[in-house]
Amino acid sequence: MTHRIEQVNKLIRREISELLQHQVKDPRLGSFVAVTEVSTSPDLRYAKIFVSRIANEEEKQETLSVLAAAAGFFRNELARRLRLRRIPKLSFQWDDSIRRGDHLLQLIDQVTTQSTSDQHKG
Repeated sequence: MTHRIEQVNKLIRREISELLQHQVKDPRLGSFVAVTEVSTSPDLRYAKIFVSRIANEEEKQETLSVLAAAAGFFRNELARRLRLRRIPKLSFQWDDSIRRGDHLLQLIDQVTTQSTSDQHKG
């Protein structure tokens, strides 16, 4: 990934996070939606916005549909805020890495607890 693409990714991530915190007031999004990553295509035509929040499957789908419906708003705001020749078309994707990380921590805790109890037996 080129330095320019990395910079564009950082800019888009920062701006969309800011917009979600201060501009978007849709109650279906809940209190906290995190933009975890942005991946822009090399030609800057498309950007995948990875988001996460604590949610069940139904809330996850609703979050993605609300964000997809607001993609035009986000794109217009990015055009207004960023000095880019081309503003990429935005698509929102769910990022499960937080949930996976939590699951891994639970597994590590289980193994650690079992290992400790096995040492006390012997």
